[in-house]
Amino acid sequence: MNPINLAHLRRTLALRGLTPASAVPDASGGRTEEACIREARLLEGTGLDWIPVGPAEPWPDPLAFLDGVQRSELLAYAGASVIVAGEIAAAVRERRDRGLTTVAEERRLLAIGRPGALEAAGDALSGFHQVALPEDEPPHPIRDQANAARVLDRARGSLELALGDRYRARSDGWLVVDGSLTESPVWSADARMLGVAKSHATLPFDGADLDRYLRLPPGHRSSLYVPQTRSLTPVHAWALRLWPWEGKDLFHGLVRIEVAPVNGTPAMAGLLSRWLLAERAPISTPDARWDRLLYGIHSVETYLRAQVRALA
Repeated sequence: MNPINLAHLRRTLALRGLTPASAVPDASGGRTEEACIREARLLEGTGLDWIPVGPAEPWPDPLAFLDGVQRSELLAYAGASVIVAGEIAAAVRERRDRGLTTVAEERRLLAIGRPGALEAAGDALSGFHQVALPEDEPPHPIRDQANAARVLDRARGSLELALGDRYRARSDGWLVVDGSLTESPVWSADARMLGVAKSHATLPFDGADLDRYLRLPPGHRSSLYVPQTRSLTPVHAWALRLWPWEGKDLFHGLVRIEVAPVNGTPAMAGLLSRWLLAERAPISTPDARWDRLLYGIHSVETYLRAQVRALA
């Protein structure tokens, strides 16, 4: 994909009567995901427990990893309406004989704005997939940019779903997904898929159980539970501590593992946890989230970001 020079594009849009834009201050926006507690249902034991998983074991080949990246920039104003340029990308990298190879990838450019704003930009946005924002409320630059961010999130999610399905059509090997499996009823029932969630905006317990959940020792998993989700695609889950957290942060090295119900047994949770411990990203990884990263997921992100960015 040829690079898109945003500075040149902004000048072109200015000649069409639009107002060039660069960025909105951080304090002007809002979070796309609100922190909350959704009570989960325990599957194992009568109370939340800490369960040692044993020493790390190498994950057998073949093993693949799926992740995506996104970036966006505020491009211009048409009156008070914003136009946001976004780039999304996703890839699957497969490991065989210790080597990682990219076996599927896709990138896409998006221009997001109200219909009138996109129309005012005209053919300056050729090469972009145009996505119109709803017009049920009057234009508001900050609100419209927040809506554009949600559009970009959904578009990236859809791209990852499509890529995961494409990989599954060619291979029945294990596929590790960065994030939740509940976005797809097919994924949530796939006996060879596993989701690893690094975000803890939604927590499954409160009170004493939450305190115990967040203080899970390294090399241990929590009791199995069924998370409460907004979807109709149930999974079984547990927390796993990849690295020691004492002296750092309660979330340091803590991930949530999701699997199809068929794999939601104590024996499988133990085996998969031991395999995951062997996949931890090395401490030297130059990423602020290294403590919750798997090496294969980090490899996918590094690969995607190393490509020539379409938004230059």
